[in-house]
Amino acid sequence: MFRRSVVKEWFIIVLLCCLSGTVHAQDAVRVTVLPFEINAIEGRDYLQEKLPAVIKTFLDEEGATVVDPQIPRGTPWAAVTRKTGGIRRFGIDRGADYVIWGSLTRVGQKISIDAKMISSMGTERPSVFFTEGRGIEDLSTTVRELVREFSLKLFKKERVAKVGIKGNRRIESDAIREVIKTGPGDVFLAKSLSGDLKAVYKMGYFDDIRIDAEESPDGKIITFNVREKPTIRRIRITGNRIYEDDEVKENLNLKTGSILNIYDIQSNIRRIESLYKDKNYHNVRVAYNTEPLENNQADLEFVIEEGEKVRIKSISFIGNQAFSNEDLKDLIKSSEKGIWSWLTSSGELNREDLNQDAARLTAFYHNNGYIEAKVGEPEIDYEGNWIFISMKIDEGPRYRIGNVAVAGDLIMPEKELLGRLKITREEYYSREIVRSDTLKLTDLYSDEGYAYADIAPKIDRQANRLVVDLTYTVKKGKQVYFEKIMISGNTKTRDKVIRRQLRVYEQGLYSGQRLKRGVRNLHRLDYFEDIKVNTVPGSADDQMVLKIDVSEKPTGTFSFGGGYSSEDNLFAMASISQRNLFGRGQTLQLKAELGGSTTRFTTSFTEPWLFDIPLSAGFDLYNWEREYDTYDRDSVGGAIRFGYPVIDYTRAYLTYRYDISDIRNVTDDASDEVQDLEGENTTSSVTGMLKYDSRDKAFNPTEGGSHNISIEYAGLGGDIAFTKYTGEAGQYFPLFWGTVGFVHAKGGYVRENSGGKLPDYEKFYLGGINSLRGFDWREISLRDEDDAEIGGYKFVQFNVEYIVPLIKEAGLVGVLFFDTGNVFDKSEDVRWDDLRESAGFGFRWYSPMGPIRIEYGYILDRKDNEESGRWEFAMGSAF
Repeated sequence: MFRRSVVKEWFIIVLLCCLSGTVHAQDAVRVTVLPFEINAIEGRDYLQEKLPAVIKTFLDEEGATVVDPQIPRGTPWAAVTRKTGGIRRFGIDRGADYVIWGSLTRVGQKISIDAKMISSMGTERPSVFFTEGRGIEDLSTTVRELVREFSLKLFKKERVAKVGIKGNRRIESDAIREVIKTGPGDVFLAKSLSGDLKAVYKMGYFDDIRIDAEESPDGKIITFNVREKPTIRRIRITGNRIYEDDEVKENLNLKTGSILNIYDIQSNIRRIESLYKDKNYHNVRVAYNTEPLENNQADLEFVIEEGEKVRIKSISFIGNQAFSNEDLKDLIKSSEKGIWSWLTSSGELNREDLNQDAARLTAFYHNNGYIEAKVGEPEIDYEGNWIFISMKIDEGPRYRIGNVAVAGDLIMPEKELLGRLKITREEYYSREIVRSDTLKLTDLYSDEGYAYADIAPKIDRQANRLVVDLTYTVKKGKQVYFEKIMISGNTKTRDKVIRRQLRVYEQGLYSGQRLKRGVRNLHRLDYFEDIKVNTVPGSADDQMVLKIDVSEKPTGTFSFGGGYSSEDNLFAMASISQRNLFGRGQTLQLKAELGGSTTRFTTSFTEPWLFDIPLSAGFDLYNWEREYDTYDRDSVGGAIRFGYPVIDYTRAYLTYRYDISDIRNVTDDASDEVQDLEGENTTSSVTGMLKYDSRDKAFNPTEGGSHNISIEYAGLGGDIAFTKYTGEAGQYFPLFWGTVGFVHAKGGYVRENSGGKLPDYEKFYLGGINSLRGFDWREISLRDEDDAEIGGYKFVQFNVEYIVPLIKEAGLVGVLFFDTGNVFDKSEDVRWDDLRESAGFGFRWYSPMGPIRIEYGYILDRKDNEESGRWEFAMGSAF
């Protein structure tokens, strides 16, 4: 139905165009214009010459052929026509079908034109015309109106009296009239109607359009008779199995109620095919069916033949000699179909990845000395269900590094600058290393205040020696100072809390490194949803304005929940905390935790900048009841702590702790050391710690390290006296594809001081989710002479993790790990061959309710009385 409609539409358009051309050719007439009589005091000569020229121009536009009257300038035309036998005879002699003459009268600013036109071959009286205008400047408009009246007689044209529209039901008549240019009072022309027909068809709403013309006393009555295309009642998708119906329909721009248009249907077929080709179903075929219904409606059905998924059969390289095909395949993201393609998606074509593969190969060659290497666009061939990809490579020669120099504005000796460049230690040219060295020099200059330093590497190829000479040209410009630091967006956080983290100051010298560090400090505060940093020129070319725009997020929380951990079993927790108290950056927390083996109440407060210097101070108060395997411990105590930055990322801490512990419910199988502790024990200790923390974020870090060493001395009064040394190092480093590696080591040593006791709960145990996974909590311990469990005087612990992001936006990661470690007696040396080992896997999710961990550890050196492994589960705030 639609194909017949299209053919019919174009047939009508072509017919009208032909008709228009024919009428125009037949209506061509020859006209001569006699000089008009000019009745004017001013401008007579101008009008005498201008008027016939304007009339001639407009007659030409109307399609008439204007014949030169051949009357000498200044000769009265009346005398000429009398001599030749009258006006009709004059026209015949000149070969003109019509003769036009008349007069123009100017009175003040108004002009009026009286004109007559007579047929050279007829006998009828002359036709009389009259028009007037406002002045000479309006002459063209006045003459155009007059010539249109001439045209009606010359070409026997009729005017349009009315334009009507019939047959439309949904499309409003006014919308159709907007595209029709012919209107009442216009000349009735087939050419104009042809254009109107095309315009109405172009609206896309009609199956058929017919134009009728009727005679009336006032002219032609034009009627556009239209037949509207059906509307879509329902769209059906059949044959699809890869995509659901809704997924296909989401990609269509045809909806229920749309006009059933063949062009729109074809466009949507291409959309469906493109959707499938994005998933490598390149053999997909899409057809359509329509089912006519009542009320000018129709159902539309897209019939899909999906075909089989097309995969990459082979990837070949043409022209490579320095590197094998296998070497190059390892560099690109696209891959050939493998045995495990159903799991790994190998062999699937991703055009974006493929286009980037060419760039990856080019970069690889340029980074290995092939500075002239070129990689062509990948060529893709489809054969059945297979894809064959080939890439042309022009390697060119390999260039070594020649002379390297730094020239221009040097802020230190050239030799020292060269010593900081990596390219000087390379044998072959590398574009990536040159770029990295350029950034390194830029950062070096920016740290000295040269914010706009321009450093450009100049590459000089010595083709005859296959050597590249490099010169880094430096234009340092002026040293730049921070004129102002403008902070916005902070409705709660005080300006000084933000400024003290920035490491740069107003009127201070610009430093790119300190600015980056300051922004990182702001992120680590975790007070802000977003931080935008912008630098703009200041009032002089050596001034800069730093703009910090922050978007705050809630820092006060009330949480009530629970969880489970292998240490405490089930527990419930409630806490109130504010990490940015009164916008001063202070932290206050009240927390209660009730568990199967632990009851804990804590209150803590921290002021990070005491006396407006980076001296942190705080206190902790706690009441802690804990059940151990052979005794219970009830503790009441508190601590006062101070911290101060010493070097980059490093703070020194000093803490005084006072604790009163009541040891009770001691079992018969408890060790002698535990039984000696029964009753009340007082600890008064001081701890010094040096801590380095450069992690990019506190939770799920991807890079940076957290290391510390500490010494605790107990014996400043009380019953307990010991000295404990501990050290810990943990480093995160990004790997490939967004994965992260983590290595962790921890160790400690404790000894009893004279005049006091070393309690068992201050000794070392291992096992559990936070030390050696797969072992039960505190399972790794020592045994006394009675085979009772006791803690160790020494311990070492090592953990290696490989962290894989699974759902990055949700904070879900997978982890593979290896743990090893053990505890030792005070008389023992650390024996590396006695370390216990476990390995396993797990999942971690930083959920809205808090972090969740589920991990399985398998004991690699299991003993007879031990299980092979165990699941470790923790949620809530247990870690």
